[in-house]
Amino acid sequence: MRVLIPTTIDLPTGDGSAEYLGYDPNIPIPDAHTDAEVLVVWGLPQHVLADAARRLPRLKLVQMLSAGFENAIEAGFDPQVTIANGRGLHDRPVAEHALALILAAARRLHLAAAAQREHRWADELGGAQAEPSPGLFSTLRGSRVTIWGYGSIASTLQPHLSALGATVTGVARSAREIGGVRVVTEDSLDALLPETDVLVLLLPSAAETLRAVSAERLALLPKHAWLVNVGRGSTVDEPALIAALASGRLAGAALDVTAVEPLPAESPLWDAPNLILTPHAAGGRPLGAADLIGANVVALHTGQPLRNVVAGPTRHQLS
Repeated sequence: MRVLIPTTIDLPTGDGSAEYLGYDPNIPIPDAHTDAEVLVVWGLPQHVLADAARRLPRLKLVQMLSAGFENAIEAGFDPQVTIANGRGLHDRPVAEHALALILAAARRLHLAAAAQREHRWADELGGAQAEPSPGLFSTLRGSRVTIWGYGSIASTLQPHLSALGATVTGVARSAREIGGVRVVTEDSLDALLPETDVLVLLLPSAAETLRAVSAERLALLPKHAWLVNVGRGSTVDEPALIAALASGRLAGAALDVTAVEPLPAESPLWDAPNLILTPHAAGGRPLGAADLIGANVVALHTGQPLRNVVAGPTRHQLS
């Protein structure tokens, strides 16, 4: 079995059943490798992925290393090709980035950075401070954090938030209690928002999540609240967010993702007040990728169920 793997990813040790071939993810797959049965996808431009869908007729598995898989669906692979994603590979990096954004908001690091550029000692940020600071989200101690999209990333993030004194509530499709955290359904979200200090988004891109954080939902948050999005940019109504920030109706937002990426230079998001922006940097380190690739290649070879299947057949048996 021939497995194409980006040169940016470590090769699995394997069991000898597969031949791993490195490829440059920025250019079309060489003709000599179009007989591959597995394509590992990480960092491919969409036109290269679509080209692979047209030119690799023997493919049985497209192994994404991202949690998102919309680009593979859009590329047009044959319906008989199994698509698996990288769910679980980004839990720790994304949780770490989300925590960094939340703490940056609480400690007002964006304002400190702006003062530094001005060569100004920001007395208003230092010295004696009220505890808790009136009308501000200034600490995780005693704060209320709502995580919308409560899955494995949220479960990784939650213990860090709780350790720093936050009460965490999850929002997901089904209600449950996990690790001492109350998880409610989306039907309860609107009632929860007025009691939320930080709303963390970990939602996927889908028709039902498109601009799910609407003007109406932003208006339900307290004026001191922050929005932190490390999921997908399409889930936020960006014009409504900009208006809420400009009017002071919302204290701030920290975005690692935007509806259009890279964010165009003319986007008003760049100049929105109290907005922290990072360039989709949260999940750029797929931890354990080699193990996932190796396990799914073996499963494909032996006809066993594959991990993280999101589209196509769930198992194959090679002839």
